Amino acid sequence: MKQLFAAFIIVLCMNYSFGKEYMLTSPDKKTEVTISIDSNLKLMVRYLSKQLFIIDNISLNMKEKSFASETKKVKKVKANSVSRELFPVIKEKFKEINEQFNELDVDFKGGFSFVVRAYDDGVAYRFQTTFGDSVVVENERLDILFEDLDSMYFQKSKTFNSSYETPYEHKAIKDVTTDGYCGLPALVKNPNGVNVLITESGLEDFPGLWLKGTGNASLISAHAGYPLTFNFEGSAYGQGQVKKHADYIAKTIGNRDFPWRIFAISPDDAGLISNTLVYQLANQPKIEDPSWIEPGIITFDWWGRRNIYGVDFKSGVNTATAKYFIDFASEFGFEYFLFDDGWCEQDDLFAINPDLDMEEVMSYAKEKNVKIMLWAIWNTFEKQKKEAWEQFSEWGISGIKFDFMNRDDQKMVQFYHDVAKEAAKRKMVLDFHGAYKPAGLRRMYPNVLTREALIEFEYNGWTAHDTPEHHNFLPYIRMVAGPMDYIPFTTRNSQKNNFRPVGDFPMGQGTRAHAMALFVVLESPMQMLPDSPSDYYRERECTEFISKVPVEWDDLKVLHAKIGEYTAVARKSGDNWYIGAITNWDARPISISLDFLDGGDYHMEYIEDGINADTRATDYRLKTKAVTNKGEFKIDLAPGGGWVARIIKQN
Repeated sequence: MKQLFAAFIIVLCMNYSFGKEYMLTSPDKKTEVTISIDSNLKLMVRYLSKQLFIIDNISLNMKEKSFASETKKVKKVKANSVSRELFPVIKEKFKEINEQFNELDVDFKGGFSFVVRAYDDGVAYRFQTTFGDSVVVENERLDILFEDLDSMYFQKSKTFNSSYETPYEHKAIKDVTTDGYCGLPALVKNPNGVNVLITESGLEDFPGLWLKGTGNASLISAHAGYPLTFNFEGSAYGQGQVKKHADYIAKTIGNRDFPWRIFAISPDDAGLISNTLVYQLANQPKIEDPSWIEPGIITFDWWGRRNIYGVDFKSGVNTATAKYFIDFASEFGFEYFLFDDGWCEQDDLFAINPDLDMEEVMSYAKEKNVKIMLWAIWNTFEKQKKEAWEQFSEWGISGIKFDFMNRDDQKMVQFYHDVAKEAAKRKMVLDFHGAYKPAGLRRMYPNVLTREALIEFEYNGWTAHDTPEHHNFLPYIRMVAGPMDYIPFTTRNSQKNNFRPVGDFPMGQGTRAHAMALFVVLESPMQMLPDSPSDYYRERECTEFISKVPVEWDDLKVLHAKIGEYTAVARKSGDNWYIGAITNWDARPISISLDFLDGGDYHMEYIEDGINADTRATDYRLKTKAVTNKGEFKIDLAPGGGWVARIIKQN
């Protein structure tokens, strides 16, 4: 099969007297990629015989080593077909990924190679170089051409100093303004309903990819320049941001693989949720023995503003409050407690809050079998990293939440890799906030359990952005790239007409059942609880339900999916299944079939919107039911509503 495939490509190439063209098809033959090499390098992608998009002017230009001058000089073409099983160290969508693709590797004279892969659910390409010396990359270029009626969901940023925390916009591509930058992942929809999600993987020692509008139905690439000078004034939150970029984007080794440019393809919205191309195209794992890495649920002290009540001590950043959180985590089997902002001075990790006895807290947490994580502003940590690594290790810290990086230039990307490597040496897990999107690091270093790069629950404290509609954007855009630290399951739930942003006593938009269903709908092997323990004790029935929901999954079935409107998924862990369903602000019925279950009897415990959830969002009902794989039933979702089930196989 491989020999026949290669022969077909070579014959096709010889049939063109002006330039060269090569054809690559996906294993299921639905996607066709034409690689055209003439005065420039171009990819034309067709799905079910209809053109989806064209990528033109593909180049990687270095000082004194421009790819553009090499495009006519093909030295060798190699074709390959691959079918193999991948077993992620930390399971997310699946415990096993069936990776299948056809690949074309074009070697050019002068040290450049261009690799293209066609999967059943997408297309990807990257450059490889074989230069003995280090190189300065001036720019990378790709122009993506769409049709006039194609539209895009994207996040906009005015500058490259970005936390990836702006609301999703939906516009015709021709109407995307030329000012600012569009962050990835970005989702393109054509009028036939086919989705093309643009993102990247294998990002290492190179800046992240952005897109820019052109004023017509096309997008062009953009990268942050290599950082030259930085801002170290003002609040610790903003220190370390770039004041001046170079006129080049990277200084790197000359013999290397560059990041994959990914174009995930799905004829429906459901296929986006199950896409795993970012993981498949990531660089190989670096941790030899990852058995120590433990996913889990975190309770943390910042967002609920330590609003504890019914106790005999004053709540705050102090030893008594920390023990209260640890007791709560221990009682419900939650694996972690995080000290967030306030445990130390923001600009000094060794100026510890005087009301906090860290040694006593660490000893207490160990007795209770609860792991401790610490929050740190990245730049503060970077300035004190030698001493900080030593102190955190001495304390027995199990993980770090880094915050406010707000960049993805080459030096910042390398910071992520450096701390992931150093944390792995010390058996620490990581959570990145103020972060760029996942781009393959979690496969290399599976101790990187989750990250932000989205508008998540905390935005309810000062905006109205985190709506049920937004929750129905996330699975189809941001979640395709990797796990999200959304922070689901608040007990303070509101309907649209009675929501208010309240910073010191925050609430979430949508019903109680909706908030709990997010635990299943949104993926993260480290889920974080926003409320204070007192709130969860008050709502013990719901808390006990959530405590039984895993954060790793063996299998995934997408039951219903329409971006921005509704989402229903079933996830498997062991012999048991869990279902989460959510809607936007529109009430709607959804039919659920249990035909994905194996044979035999199951016990289903589920939480649904209460009869008054349309006016009082906290209203819910807990029910149980005996079910089999023949079961099918209708659920009624309130405005901003949800439904969540735990289906346990009976012996």
